[in-house]
Amino acid sequence: MITIKKSQSVDWLLPFSRTELTRVMEAMLSAIKQEDKDVEINLVDDATIADLNASFLQCDGPTNILSFPSTEDGSAQSIGWLALSMDTLERECLLYGQDRAEHALRLIAHGMLHLAGYDHGDEMFALTDVAVDAGLNTIK
Repeated sequence: MITIKKSQSVDWLLPFSRTELTRVMEAMLSAIKQEDKDVEINLVDDATIADLNASFLQCDGPTNILSFPSTEDGSAQSIGWLALSMDTLERECLLYGQDRAEHALRLIAHGMLHLAGYDHGDEMFALTDVAVDAGLNTIK
C-alpha cells in the first residue's frame, strides 16, 4: 500500500495526480521486486527536510529526498517512508533544466531503493532506471 502525505506548507508540484502517484509508486515497487511492501511518501518543504536532515543525518540544509527504512533487513511489511522536498524538486528542475515528472520519479526511485536496502553503486543506478521507466509508463 502506498500512503501519500502532503504538508500544508507546500503546493502539489508534481505533474500528476495523487492517484497517478500511487499507481507510479506501485509500478516502481514492482520493478524493484518490492511489490508486496508498503511505503509512505511525505511531500514537504525545504525547512522540514532540513530539520529531518539535521536530526537524523547530522547534515545541514535541505536535500531533495530522504529515506527512512523500517528495518535493517527489509523484513517488515512497510519498507519505510520517504520525505521529498517540493522546494528542492522545483529548484533542481529549474537549475538543471530537468523534466519535473522524470526528475521526481528518479528521486522517488532512488529513495525507494535505499528503503529496499540498496547503497549507491552500479546495481542501484541500473535499478533506478528500471523503476523510472516503469513509473513513466504508467502515466503515458
